[in-house]
Amino acid sequence: MEVIGSGFLAGRFADLAGSRPGVVVAAFGVSVASGIPEADFTREATRLYELIRRCERREEKLVFFSTASAAMYAVPGEPGREDGPVFPSTAYGRHNLTLEAVLAASRVDYLALRLAHVVGPAQHARMLVPSLVRQIQSGAVRLYRGARRDLVDVDDLVDLTDRLLATGVSRTVVNVATGSAVPVERIVDHLEAELGVTADRAYVSEATSQPVSVARLRHLVPEAARIGGEDYYRDVLGKYFREYAATTAAAG
Repeated sequence: MEVIGSGFLAGRFADLAGSRPGVVVAAFGVSVASGIPEADFTREATRLYELIRRCERREEKLVFFSTASAAMYAVPGEPGREDGPVFPSTAYGRHNLTLEAVLAASRVDYLALRLAHVVGPAQHARMLVPSLVRQIQSGAVRLYRGARRDLVDVDDLVDLTDRLLATGVSRTVVNVATGSAVPVERIVDHLEAELGVTADRAYVSEATSQPVSVARLRHLVPEAARIGGEDYYRDVLGKYFREYAATTAAAG
């Protein structure tokens, strides 16, 4: 496996670099969902186009990371499916859907993974858990009313990706999520208890919440059923929040 990129996901997938020959992981590009300059989208698209051409020539399999967040699944009701209609709510969601379409129109062997909110070490400060920890420690946190977040441990993402590749599934899109999104207030409650801080909460707007279907993931990789459940998000937060608390304290 060749991992292309230098950020959060690239660092975690480096553990698989010695396995899965002929697989290329595109672990680069836009990693936050808002406030993204158009130039950043253009840069990621151009790099992906070049990689698609390369993988076509060399007959390599390309792994691409898309999103299963509310940026993609933004219509309340039945769970969002990979083969169902989607109405992306942000430029970030529309960008990812466009790149999925480019892959589908190409001849490359690809696996596009729509990711829920992945949590792990050394994340961008604007991603969910680092951002919430920083805000809580400052004494004030801003939330979207009605927001829910489906958290996935990055170590589980790496494991599930490896298992999906082992199935040989080709030219398809798979949601990687638990299927059990947690109200953001419960995430904040847990972080406040762990940090020993109670922050003022300000609600800025209503948020659309659409559950994510994990039927395809669990059909392909039955072991995926082990992630999720009532305590899973607490375990994920407990595993990583201390790093961001320490980073915030050091910066302060």
